[in-house]
Amino acid sequence: MSQWNISPEAEELHRAALVWDGHSCLPLRSGVDMKMLQRHRDAGIDYVSVNVGMDFNPVEQVMRVIAGFRAGIAAYPNDFILAAGAEDVRRAKAESKLAVTFDLEGSDMLAGDVNMLGLYWDLGVRQIHLAYNRNNAVGGGCHDAETGLTPFGRKVVAEINRLGMLMDCSHTGHRTSLEIMELSKRPVIFSHTCVHALKQHGRNVRDDQIDACARSGGVIGVTGIGIFLGQNDNSTDTVVRHIDYIAERVGPRHAGVALDFVFERGGDE
Repeated sequence: MSQWNISPEAEELHRAALVWDGHSCLPLRSGVDMKMLQRHRDAGIDYVSVNVGMDFNPVEQVMRVIAGFRAGIAAYPNDFILAAGAEDVRRAKAESKLAVTFDLEGSDMLAGDVNMLGLYWDLGVRQIHLAYNRNNAVGGGCHDAETGLTPFGRKVVAEINRLGMLMDCSHTGHRTSLEIMELSKRPVIFSHTCVHALKQHGRNVRDDQIDACARSGGVIGVTGIGIFLGQNDNSTDTVVRHIDYIAERVGPRHAGVALDFVFERGGDE
């Protein structure tokens, strides 16, 4: 980390902390060389959540991606750990490895069956948000007509809580996200978003969402995508401005980072 010319105090803080990047994207196909994730490890990240599917990806594709990613992680045992829980994340850091888990963006891949959540859990999914931009059987997306949680959505929230998955409201509609945070018995996160008060965009969170997330004990992760941050501006100063807004409003323990780094494909909007 010395090439970044950071202070000894900051370096010590980083060394003592568990550094979590809440969302990253690899190409959604089998046969991907997971060694690409080394870039996270080289940047000083201890744990990254990697996307394995979105609402528009068929279940068969999601399963093939998970199978391929699992095999790819297993191929590099000296570099990566497919983490089952927090202890594996701590072990990965102690062993100078990168801990990896999977996340789903949406819930169409549940095929209308809450029991699918347990299957995805067994395969390494530890984070899920319930709608990807558009409305679905669970609730509303952030780029669609405003709606709330459906009865099926309420069952999904309860099962996510039971399993201990991270409930993620990124890409989710305003009303649906507030209802999720009111209903959830566990902390809720916005893994990758920005602040609506600083950049008016449908993907960004409003003040009442920030407040509700903090009340739940959750974290709002600021993404590195320029169109969410400002006028296609992802400079360090702009990213920090969004982080600082969250920290000033609800406290630094609720401000995080999820750069939404994309390998070999277009941006995540």
